[in-house]
Amino acid sequence: MIVEEREYLVRPGAVAEYARLWVDLGREPQTRILGDLLGFYTTEIGELNTLVYLWGYDSHEDRAKRRAELAADPDFAAFRKRVGGLLIRQTNRILTPATPL
Repeated sequence: MIVEEREYLVRPGAVAEYARLWVDLGREPQTRILGDLLGFYTTEIGELNTLVYLWGYDSHEDRAKRRAELAADPDFAAFRKRVGGLLIRQTNRILTPATPL
């Protein structure tokens, strides 16, 4: 399994609005297409106004297929349009197991 960490810095004060829009518009298409949501978090210490998603995938190929399908989904496009003005920066990392489990 690989884990994708997607970190979003939003405008100050916009965490609650982004989270509400995600619940109302983004969660359904993302979980339907991407599947394994390991967590959706916000920060209290460090860089504030940050949201972090952790998504699990079977492989890099599985991730690429699912992300392409999500990018083409009209329901997810509606969510992206609504939150676009809230975002300052996005950072993605792929985490791979350090040792076999």
